[in-house]
Amino acid sequence: MSVPKFYIGDIVELKKQHPCGNKQWEITRLGIDIKIKCLGCGHQVMLPRIKFEKSVKKIIQSKQNQDTEN
Repeated sequence: MSVPKFYIGDIVELKKQHPCGNKQWEITRLGIDIKIKCLGCGHQVMLPRIKFEKSVKKIIQSKQNQDTEN
């Protein structure tokens, strides 16, 4: 199974929605812990990478793809 690569600025959809009703998050920090920001209310959360990777449903917009297209 291939491990998805995440980049700062990627927009991801998580399996569970945030209490504000939004499922889309922006990645703002990468490392052992990953910091994400809710695109609905702006709330920021830090998660361990393993927990984050398990809760990602799909990558909606990848920053890496945008950089290679321009």
